[in-house]
Amino acid sequence: MKRIIKLVSTALLGTAIMGTAVANPEPIKVGSVLSVTGAAAYLGTPELQTLQLYVDKLNAEGGVLGRPLRLYHYDDGSDAAKANGFTRRLIDDDKVDFIVGGTTTGSTMSMVPLVERAGVPFMSLAGAVVVIDPVKKWVFKASTTDRQAAERVFMDMQKRGIQKIALISETSGFGQSGKKQSEEVAAKYGIQIVAQETYGPKDTDMTPQLTNIRNNPDVQAVFVFGFGQGPAILTKNFRQLGLDLPLYHAHGVGSDEFIRLAGADAEGAYALAPALMIGESLAADDPQKPVVDAYTQEYTTRFKEDVSMFGGQAHDNFFIVIDAIKRAGTTDKAKVRDEIEATKGYIGTGGEINMSPTDHMGLAVESLRLLQVKDGKWVEAK
Repeated sequence: MKRIIKLVSTALLGTAIMGTAVANPEPIKVGSVLSVTGAAAYLGTPELQTLQLYVDKLNAEGGVLGRPLRLYHYDDGSDAAKANGFTRRLIDDDKVDFIVGGTTTGSTMSMVPLVERAGVPFMSLAGAVVVIDPVKKWVFKASTTDRQAAERVFMDMQKRGIQKIALISETSGFGQSGKKQSEEVAAKYGIQIVAQETYGPKDTDMTPQLTNIRNNPDVQAVFVFGFGQGPAILTKNFRQLGLDLPLYHAHGVGSDEFIRLAGADAEGAYALAPALMIGESLAADDPQKPVVDAYTQEYTTRFKEDVSMFGGQAHDNFFIVIDAIKRAGTTDKAKVRDEIEATKGYIGTGGEINMSPTDHMGLAVESLRLLQVKDGKWVEAK
């Protein structure tokens, strides 16, 4: 009799444990290393806020595959060495299912060897082409590259008859990769780089570099490759020196924060950004409009601030993985990786994404819109 009672008790205990497991399923662990402080906080803050927004939203809707999501986030302070250390923690200690992050190219590239070795799906938010070219098995990014940015700017310059330019690049990984890509594709569009200058990410005055450019009579336009506050400072110095030339920025300033920082001096400047930055003026039949409108509404309601392309990129990269998990029906890393690579026709804030085994980004150069500041707002350039 005692043996029977013991068996029944064990069975009941097992049933209780199983019931608890069903009631409290293992969370899907979302890893993140972002630059929420430091020079790249301009980018990293909206990225983190976007991840927080949609982890909370999905949990309120019942989670994914019946499981809640849990966000594990570390702030690298815009320091690539810290990004490497935090990635180790995400992989070894937190045992995350996938990672979204690497705000900057430097941080991303310090993370790549770790995720490749561990076999963890990694969605980078950095801008440089080196992130996905050459293709790396576990690394993806649903945002345009510096090579595409250079080509998009040079396409417009060619259309306007501009042939000789000055290139100013930040000494960061993003800026120097952009410099290299610009040099490589310029001739394809009949562009000659006749002057080159650099500035540091912490510089507060670019007047000497711009003075050199002003003294070069051949320069017809200025192209800037940088992100964060640097381009805004440079824009103010540009106007203060009275430079009467077209001023182009790459895709590192796609935010209303740039206009706020540069003030009236931003007027007339060109910059690259996705459709998100001109959501109000998108045509009703534009396939991106529903996504852009929904993200803008949800983000501004929660955080009481304007959207930026950087938060939009976090949205797109995050949901590409979520969709991959749903299609795979599991968080098995290899299966999720395969589904990310099979992404087709995904419409995000940054454009339509079609990935493949040879393309771990999936965006066309036309995904970048050429914008211009008019009356203190971003509008599509004519």
